[in-house]
Amino acid sequence: MSNVPQSVLDLIEKFDRNIHEYKNPKYNETQIRVEFVNPFFKALGWDVDNKAGYALAYRDVFHEDEVKVAGATKAPDYSFRIGGTRKFFLETKKPSVNLKADPAPAFQLRRYGYSTRLPISVLTNFEEFIVYDCRIKPSIRDKPSAGRIKYYTFREYADQWDEISSVFHREAVLRGSFDKYAQDTKGKRGTAEIDKDFLADLDEWRLVLARSFALGNSQLTARELNYAVQMTIDRLIFLRMCEDRGIEQYGQLQALLNGTRVYPRLVEVYRRADERYNSGLFHFTAQKGYTSAPDVLTPTLNLDDKILKTIVKNVYYPECPYEFSMLPVEVLGNAYEQFLGKTIRLTAGHQAKIEEKPEVRKAGGVYYTPEYIVAYIVKHTVGKLLEDNAPKDVAQIRILDPACGSGSFLLGAYQYLLDWHLDWYKRKMERTGSIPTIPPPKGKRKRKSEPHAIFQGRNGDWFLSTAEKKRILLNNIHGVDIDQQAVEVTKLSLLLKVLENENQDTLAR
Repeated sequence: MSNVPQSVLDLIEKFDRNIHEYKNPKYNETQIRVEFVNPFFKALGWDVDNKAGYALAYRDVFHEDEVKVAGATKAPDYSFRIGGTRKFFLETKKPSVNLKADPAPAFQLRRYGYSTRLPISVLTNFEEFIVYDCRIKPSIRDKPSAGRIKYYTFREYADQWDEISSVFHREAVLRGSFDKYAQDTKGKRGTAEIDKDFLADLDEWRLVLARSFALGNSQLTARELNYAVQMTIDRLIFLRMCEDRGIEQYGQLQALLNGTRVYPRLVEVYRRADERYNSGLFHFTAQKGYTSAPDVLTPTLNLDDKILKTIVKNVYYPECPYEFSMLPVEVLGNAYEQFLGKTIRLTAGHQAKIEEKPEVRKAGGVYYTPEYIVAYIVKHTVGKLLEDNAPKDVAQIRILDPACGSGSFLLGAYQYLLDWHLDWYKRKMERTGSIPTIPPPKGKRKRKSEPHAIFQGRNGDWFLSTAEKKRILLNNIHGVDIDQQAVEVTKLSLLLKVLENENQDTLAR
């Protein structure tokens, strides 16, 4: 008891004294956060209010923007970080919610942690404090005890303070005690990396789509079949991620579950996306400046309603274990790298079979480069090129991956460029007091109405404008691969990276 901060003892006493008032359903989440949760984590050494004044990327505690989708919050209430790296999520509920008995809050938290590859996260209403293992694939049918590592009630906080603070105090996280705790509590059964689970889903979708496309379209060649399946999966994933990020209207794919002619109606969604994004992922009409031919194949195909409805149902809550708004593009790339090791072959009877590509079989499997190696190489190559330069100088640099695969190096290089440009523009703004504009192309004079390179978000943080992110991508990033499917995956990943931190308002701007 001697190590317990007085502020925590006061919180316990206050909650106990007025518990009936706090457990009234009218007492809401915002109130419990302000009165109890924030002070509790301040006692654990966290700068909850960002009194240090750090930029968004380096804050101790990130209060996620709430994106309301179908009435539900699409981001966790708190993200606790060290040096810009997420360590755990904290999801809060009001005290009238029985966290030990209600499975919904646990499923929500576990989806957030699982989708972002965080090993453990916390659920609390102050009355209860529950630690969950987020490495176990969540299911809507799980009991609230699934993945539960530790359970405390507020009356145990004082006696168990040493145990709680040894894991969740900021200093404990800095010392590595949190990571050791996460490793020590890893369950022996049922734990899996999201990359592997996502790959399993991709494999299943490829198989059922390949069989249905082959059965309903006897004229298809193996090359066309591979293309049709790949583009269908890519487009569905892209649109779902945009829905969960608030860029697309939530539920537009889910609406396809009602009625028949599902694939022709899906193609209409594609065509609207073509007008909206003007990208190679949706390219159905010839346009000036495009080197690639428009896709005249996939809109004409037949696809079984039942097959498509099953896939669509499985990418929405409650069947879907993934929170697409939180899913890192890198997870997508890792899963796709393995996915691309197989191809669809047509039998003599025009049936689809999935088999390993000969070159993969010969090499003994697919190997992808870990993120930390990508980061190290990018920092010591691209980073060196950017030193002592300005955006107009960097615009002359061309970064090429001559065997890009699913794009891990190009994604790393692009992210480095985005971070570098944002830092450069913010420093310039601090010096000049005015918002920097996008540098004009080489050989062109600067116009008076050049668009801004950065803009200020709702929380006062600065972000690169969509136009600037697009300019950097098209100007600096280049890739080649002998595998056309790999190129499509790289394009998908880079497009999703452009759309990070975007919503309908920023795209409209």
